[in-house]
Amino acid sequence: MQIYKVGGAVRDRLLGKPVTDIDWVVVGASTEEMLAKGYRPVGADFPVFLHPKSGEEYALARTERKSGRGYGGFTFHASPEVTLEEDLIRRDLTINAMAEDDHGQLTDPYHGQRDLEARLLRHVSPAFTEDPLRVLRVARFAARYAGLGFTVAPETLELMRQLSESGELEALTAERSWKEISRALMEDQPQVFIQVLRDCGALKVLIPEIEALFGVPQPEAHHPEIDSGVHTLSVLEQAALHKQPLTVRWACLLHDLGKGLTPESQWPQHIAHEHKGLKLIKAVNERFKAPRDCQELALLVGEYHTHGHRALELRPSTLLELLQSFDVYRRPQRFEEFINACEMDARGRKGLEQRSYPQADYLRGAATAARTVVVQPLLEQGFKGPELGEALKRERLKALKAYKEAASA
Repeated sequence: MQIYKVGGAVRDRLLGKPVTDIDWVVVGASTEEMLAKGYRPVGADFPVFLHPKSGEEYALARTERKSGRGYGGFTFHASPEVTLEEDLIRRDLTINAMAEDDHGQLTDPYHGQRDLEARLLRHVSPAFTEDPLRVLRVARFAARYAGLGFTVAPETLELMRQLSESGELEALTAERSWKEISRALMEDQPQVFIQVLRDCGALKVLIPEIEALFGVPQPEAHHPEIDSGVHTLSVLEQAALHKQPLTVRWACLLHDLGKGLTPESQWPQHIAHEHKGLKLIKAVNERFKAPRDCQELALLVGEYHTHGHRALELRPSTLLELLQSFDVYRRPQRFEEFINACEMDARGRKGLEQRSYPQADYLRGAATAARTVVVQPLLEQGFKGPELGEALKRERLKALKAYKEAASA
């Protein structure tokens, strides 16, 4: 029985990056031996056990064989006869197929260290094409390590292209896809994730609504980058640079989907793209079963982001409607995330990344002004039911008019 540290822990140590999760593989042991040593089994499908003291996961070395479609279509075989090399060959990338014993001795049968030095994301074996989830995983690693100069090896990109064209991507569950997408969006350069998916033909299969944005022009006066798809990638890049949460990054990715529906005869204008895009945003939300907070913010940003950009020009009544739409009185954080998404949209334009965005503080001030209106005096005046709601609205409108006048002075 030999125990090895494998995968990401070995990769990140060699890259000089902090190691967070450690995966262990056990060679030469049976399930019975693991149980006898006090390891606790995890689930019924995989030969994985929890260490009796540390609680870390230890997996028996195993081989796998394709037996059906999708991520889950595999039959596993674990036994004491399975070698470390056989276990490592079933992994996705060479940089994830290295192992280290307790003396720090490296086992690297598929030249992962060489590819680390060459800054290449390369598949381990042709079996790469058996698991469609690997298309998303490789794109996610590309987003994570782009800052270190990593790119996807051409031959691996070709296999990803074959997978994208095979129909296998459609077999991925919403849950598995969302897990990879959400993790990728939180990487340092999430725009690289989308670009790699596009390069291998996976974007048009998974999120055709974003693929449709590329090649669609916008007015150069407002968008020096012109291309709607390029703009979306830039907005996502800004969201990462400004350390925005997942909700904001998801909204940034989907905010302009309506521009993909504009007839060519209307280019580069995109009249009412905000409303046209709502059905597309809703479809993408549902396709991946995105969490509710992500879904809600994406729809609100899609509908109202141009209101955000025009905040300084909005009439007090329109401003009040905007605040009501976000329920700023009970959910102030959601409005703050909307403001941040609008700012990322404004910064995601070529040459305008550093331009100030006074709309942000103006909108925050408006929300504060509306919130200063308290209900108690209105109750004391005898207002109740629908009349109370109307009175509250009138007082908030009055407060916003005063705020706008003060801001304009």
